[in-house]
Amino acid sequence: MEGKNLKIVVSGDICINYLQWITEPQNNKGLSWQTHQNVHSVLKSGESLLLAKLVALATDAAVYSPKTDDIETNLSKEFLCSMAELDLFPVCAEEKSKGKVYRVKRFLGFAGPSLGIPKLLPIADDVIDANIVIIDDENNGFNSNEEFWPMALRSTEKSPIVLYKMNNPIGSSALWRQLEKFHIEKTIVVINADDLRSKGVNISKSLSWEKTAQEFLWQIHNNPNLAFLANCHHLIVPFGLEGAIYYKDGGTNEAYLYFIPYECEGGSFKDTLGKMYGLTSCFVAGLARSIAWESHNEEDLFLSIGEGIREGIVAAQKYFINGFGKSVEEVQFPNPEMFIEGENDFIHKELIQDVKIPNVINEENNSYWYILKDKSSTNLAEIAYDIVKNGVKNVLKSIPIAQFGNLQTVDRTEIESYRSIKNLMWEYISSKNTVRPLSIAVFGTPGSGKSFGVSEIADSIAPELIEKLNFNLSQFRNPLDLINAFHKVRDYSLKGKIPLIFFDEFDSAFEGKLGWLKYFLAPMQDGIFREGDSIHPIGKAIFVFAGGTNSTFREFLGEDIKEENEKKEFLTEFKGAKGPDFTSRLRGYVNILGPNQTDEKDQLFIIRRAMLLRSLLERKVPHLINDNGEAQIDNGVLRALLKIRRYKHESRSMEAILEMSMLTNAKIWEQSDLPSKEQLKLHVDEEQFLRHLMLDAFYSEKIESLAMAIHEKYRMLNENNKNMDIIDFIVPWENLSEELKNSSRDQARHIPNSLLKINYDIISVKENPKFVEFTDKEVEILAEDEHIRWYRHRKKTGWKYGELKDNKKKTDPGLIYWENLPQEKKNKVYQMVKIWPEILAKSNFKLERLKS
Repeated sequence: MEGKNLKIVVSGDICINYLQWITEPQNNKGLSWQTHQNVHSVLKSGESLLLAKLVALATDAAVYSPKTDDIETNLSKEFLCSMAELDLFPVCAEEKSKGKVYRVKRFLGFAGPSLGIPKLLPIADDVIDANIVIIDDENNGFNSNEEFWPMALRSTEKSPIVLYKMNNPIGSSALWRQLEKFHIEKTIVVINADDLRSKGVNISKSLSWEKTAQEFLWQIHNNPNLAFLANCHHLIVPFGLEGAIYYKDGGTNEAYLYFIPYECEGGSFKDTLGKMYGLTSCFVAGLARSIAWESHNEEDLFLSIGEGIREGIVAAQKYFINGFGKSVEEVQFPNPEMFIEGENDFIHKELIQDVKIPNVINEENNSYWYILKDKSSTNLAEIAYDIVKNGVKNVLKSIPIAQFGNLQTVDRTEIESYRSIKNLMWEYISSKNTVRPLSIAVFGTPGSGKSFGVSEIADSIAPELIEKLNFNLSQFRNPLDLINAFHKVRDYSLKGKIPLIFFDEFDSAFEGKLGWLKYFLAPMQDGIFREGDSIHPIGKAIFVFAGGTNSTFREFLGEDIKEENEKKEFLTEFKGAKGPDFTSRLRGYVNILGPNQTDEKDQLFIIRRAMLLRSLLERKVPHLINDNGEAQIDNGVLRALLKIRRYKHESRSMEAILEMSMLTNAKIWEQSDLPSKEQLKLHVDEEQFLRHLMLDAFYSEKIESLAMAIHEKYRMLNENNKNMDIIDFIVPWENLSEELKNSSRDQARHIPNSLLKINYDIISVKENPKFVEFTDKEVEILAEDEHIRWYRHRKKTGWKYGELKDNKKKTDPGLIYWENLPQEKKNKVYQMVKIWPEILAKSNFKLERLKS
């Protein structure tokens, strides 16, 4: 179906946008009025009139819609009119040198029609055989006036594709009942996320894409106000200009998240760049562009909707950037180049990633869904190596990444915590009527970077306004020391600065456990401190309470204590120390995750280590980064730094090892550059570190022999198998095809990473060790991981699923998910992984259980 042969009908509510702006006088020698500020105004099409223009630009198709030939001369008081004040704003925050464009400074409201009922317009030359119908329902009368609906919708015999843009999520309108009864299978509903939130739908904003996506899924399944939408065959919810969720019901519910990796919802353009109306309309036009140029069977429609979401996000971003142009009266609006992809565009469709949202509404499991894991075809260890070698930006192109100044993180938990703190700081700094400090708490092990993270957030918001102060309460001797600290804070406030005060080790003992807490209650609640009979206001300030004896907020509250009497005793002491009063005054907290693994569920620690190590290399030894951005570091050194079980002093230890290495004149970080064994002992388990250091060399040397051993075991397991499908696999190694040899080599390389999933590492030993036996649970984990490895290797070499095994066509019935694999095939994988310890032992590798 070609776009130019399509018939597209666009209709809906009608609104005229009245825009006004002020310009400064151009001279002081002209007529009197010319020496004053000039107020300008213009009328522009809004709602369905604007949508029709955007669709025409996007699709290059025949568009049938309501017509107003000359808005200014035909403007009637019967029309709904929206009022807005414009001003000049930078094109974008990072490129102020490119000049300014007009955008909305503030929306002034509506000028309602004289009779209270907005005038609607019929569709000029309406066609009953429309291929696509697009509706802009702003809940201003159109959805209850059937006479203005497109004929293709009123007909019970036609089945056009319907793009239904609605801003009021209710299922009781006459229009929705018509769509639900006759057109639901081909109706694509588009509702902006903020419109959902305005109706009481609780979906978080600007924290993490994972959290937003899973909260949306929970709401669509559980919120009675959205029950009518749960039956939509196609529902699209844009989240700002940075993402969208596509909810698809084709018998089984599926949801997909589309997102810009380096942005969160609302992160692209701040309020300082102005606002724009029509952003969702522009998104819908981009969506229509993709649908108009594709065929429309069920599978193709699904694919074209996905492509259309990308088109819509790109178009909406470009629409915002263009604004009303440098001159509202002279520049064409909307910009006709908005839907034309150019080489110099700041955003392209390829940048926008997608991921299937897991249909899990268990709160505990939700918090452990990471897009990073779903988007990565390789294991986390390989990604970590790649980050250090080639840099974060070159590796993490398809997963969410948050950056605050020099702080980068991909860990969902950290992203959500940091963004919560940033949002709190932004609101506090922007507010003019605050009388008390903003109080937040930061927890983490010593050396995890508690002060660094919060400082970078503050610098990313208002670096010129915020002044940092640091007080370590463990060094204070009496309350007078704290009063002197408050005086310093007050001095900065009086200078017009906002002090960012770190109270390190606020949870240290003083006059008993948590003895300092009671001295902060009045400053936190009322913004004052007492000195004798005098009361002093502190002024605007941000209190950051950094824990010294507790590494998490849960630990600070005693929630990790299991024994009942111990917990009861703790809570009594906590209450006596004014702990509940203190926590009630906190407005946020963050647990800083350092380079050490927090628990068995924390699999991203190796990514955090990699990002920290890459940052240290770039800052401390930039000469080890070549012109192509590649870090010059020995693989053994890299493995040891990333896989060592624990750093004794967290990030400080990693930094210390780098600083103690002989790298001043080095061209590559070799093993010989590392500090001595005695020095390493200060920061890591030196024996374990050295084993990691040498393992790559030892293991790499034996890949070929291990692969041969794996193949021989496979032959033994299948020597009595008469199945012709495996005849190519059970020949001697020297007769095996190179492709099958590579498969065995790939399995051998993958074994160490697979073993990490059951908490085993391998070490090189001098003699053949005794080999362990895996538990049934461990065998299941290893077998599934091995099948995934085989599946990916097979796919990479051109194989695809087929009901019959065919070496020429490269089809294999085993290329299916593990849970769908027949038990007979699963048993063969079980047999294979069970013999890994024996194969490794014969090559002088011992399996060692890692300490938790």
